Amino acid sequence: MIEKVSSVHNPGVKHVVRLRTKKSRDARGLTLVEGNREVRQALAAGLRFSCAYICRDGVYHCDEALVRELEAKHIRILEAGCSVFDKICYGDRTEGVLAMVEHPQLTLGELKLSSNPFIVVMESVEKPGNLGAVLRTCDGAGVDALLVCDERTDIYNPNIIRASLGAVFSVPTVSCTSKEAAEFLHAKGVKTFAAVVQATEYYFNKDMSGPCAIVMGSEQDGLSDFWRRSADEQVRIPMLGKVDSLNVSVSAAVMVYESLRQRRCV
Repeated sequence: MIEKVSSVHNPGVKHVVRLRTKKSRDARGLTLVEGNREVRQALAAGLRFSCAYICRDGVYHCDEALVRELEAKHIRILEAGCSVFDKICYGDRTEGVLAMVEHPQLTLGELKLSSNPFIVVMESVEKPGNLGAVLRTCDGAGVDALLVCDERTDIYNPNIIRASLGAVFSVPTVSCTSKEAAEFLHAKGVKTFAAVVQATEYYFNKDMSGPCAIVMGSEQDGLSDFWRRSADEQVRIPMLGKVDSLNVSVSAAVMVYESLRQRRCV
């Protein structure tokens, strides 16, 4: 049975709004997932739902097939009016579905790698849009895992979930320190390729067909001295114009798909 919510002062609505802050997400172990594709990705990942809000009012429309999927999983569904949904949604989309979901707490020790591991490491990336775009690349290229080192934005920030189209639920993603990541990769026999603007060798001249990790730094500062010292190889992307670097998500995509090409074609 779908419950009705008509007031913005409803305690449940206030709980949803609080989840916009990292402090509340961390305290409750919950995050917000908005949109049809994103909610379906969370369902497919087998995550536990606290509840889901839907709206069929005003500019909002709801995917009735998704509602049936939620009902089939015995997830509590609350139907909100337009004013309530305006209060709880956090963007300008008109898909009338938003869920409160327990986010995974995956550790390095729990990662299940393939026989030829393919990993991406992102250090101190702070823009949710960039991390979301990297997750979409990782999903598309079949990357085993994304390691987010020394994070400046929490992995399950609703904006990352949105920017990744829910790929944060399909790509095993671990938050850890750079030291922990380096030790893990070394123990697994994974060769690390650090993207460094000052490197002398191009990425496409390196053999990335075996167990490898592509390591990218922050948008503003690039990679830390730790990764410059620790990585097995330093590589660069050709830059023939006036600027000296690409957006970090574009750089990651370029290198990830070169590794994929080598793995499939070499």
